[in-house]
Amino acid sequence: MKLLHTSDWHLGAADGDRSLKEDQKFFIDEICKIVEEEKVEAVLIAGDVYDRSVSSADAIKLYDYAMTRLCRDSGAKVLIIAGNHDSAERLSSCSDLLSAAGLYIAGSLSEKVEKVSLEDTDVYLLPWITEERVKSVFPDQKEKIQSLEDAYRVVLDCMRTTFDKDKKHIVLSHAFITDSETSTSDRAAEIGFAAQVSAEVFDGFDYVALGHIHKPQDVSKTVRYSGTPMPYSFGKEETQEKSVTIIDTTDMSRTVVPLMLLHKRTTFIGELDYLLHPTCEDDIREGYVRLQVTDNYVGLEVLSELRRVYPNLLEASGKTFEGENATVTLSIEELEKLEEDPVEVFKYFCKEEVGEEASDHLIELFTQAVKATEEAEV
Repeated sequence: MKLLHTSDWHLGAADGDRSLKEDQKFFIDEICKIVEEEKVEAVLIAGDVYDRSVSSADAIKLYDYAMTRLCRDSGAKVLIIAGNHDSAERLSSCSDLLSAAGLYIAGSLSEKVEKVSLEDTDVYLLPWITEERVKSVFPDQKEKIQSLEDAYRVVLDCMRTTFDKDKKHIVLSHAFITDSETSTSDRAAEIGFAAQVSAEVFDGFDYVALGHIHKPQDVSKTVRYSGTPMPYSFGKEETQEKSVTIIDTTDMSRTVVPLMLLHKRTTFIGELDYLLHPTCEDDIREGYVRLQVTDNYVGLEVLSELRRVYPNLLEASGKTFEGENATVTLSIEELEKLEEDPVEVFKYFCKEEVGEEASDHLIELFTQAVKATEEAEV
C-alpha cells in the first residue's frame, strides 16, 4: 500500500497584499496528479492545513476543492491533524460524518487513541499538543509531565499500548524536533525553541510523518518532515526542492517526489544595469523576485523600471544617500501605495531625500496644494 506524506499547506497565506491562492491551487493539482499516477491509497497531511485559525473564504474553497478531488475523484483516503496554525474545532467539525467519506480529522487531543486502520498499517493521529492539554486529558499522569517532551511520552506510550504486532505503525504529528533545520517562514518555530522535543520520543513507530518545519528533511531513519509544498519565504527556501514523500508499507521504503512550482522564488543581487538586463530563464525572472541593487538608490522611477522586467517583483532594496553600506527596502505593496496616494509619495520624499519625517503641518499644506491643483484642472 502506498501512502503520501505532505504538510504545512498554509491555505490562505499571502505575501503582503499578494494572494497566493493560484500557487496553492497549482500544488493541490500537482499532489492530486501524483496520487493518481502513483496509485496512492491514503494522503497524510501533518498539520497547518490553514495559515490562520480564522480562515478566509478563498482558503476554505481551496480546502474543499482539495478534499473533493482527493476523496471523491481519486478515491484516496485523507488523514489530517490540526497544526498550531489551525483552529482545531473548525478543522475537525463533522469529523465523524466525514470519516464515512474517507476523510479522517483529528483536531484536539483526546483520551481515546485516534487510529485509522489501513490494510497492513495503523496510522495514529497526534495533533498539535501542549503540556497543559496533555495534563487535562491524562490527569492521572499529571505528576510525570514536567516538560513538553514528557507530555509527548505520555501520549505516545498510550498509543504504543494499542500496537497490533501484525501491522506497521505510523504516527502523524505536528512537532518541532531537536536538530531540525528551520526556514525564514517557520515563524512560530523560530520563536518557540523551548517547544522542541527529541526524535527519540517516537521510538517504536515504523514511520513518523511530521509537519511544522518547512524544509523537507530526514531527522532520523524513521522520522521525516515532508516540508511545505511551495516556498513561503526568500532565503533558505529558494534553494529547497519542494516535494511530497511516498511510503510503501510493504517494506516501508520511501520515495521523495519533487513538486513543480507555479512561481519560483529568487533573490537577485547586483548593479542596476545587470538587474535590468538579466540573463536568467523567463520562469525565474517571472517568478517571485527579491532584488538588492548594489550601486543605485531605489526610488519610484527605478522601481517602476524593475517592475517592467520582473512582473512579480515582491521586494527591492538599494543604497541610500547616507552611506556606502546603508540600504532601504521597499515591498511591492509599499510601491503601490506610493503610486496610488500622493500623500504617501510626499512622506516618502521627505524621509528619503530630505532626511526628515513629514510633519502633520507639512502634510496638511501638501494636501491643500494637491486639492488646489486638482480643482484648477477641472
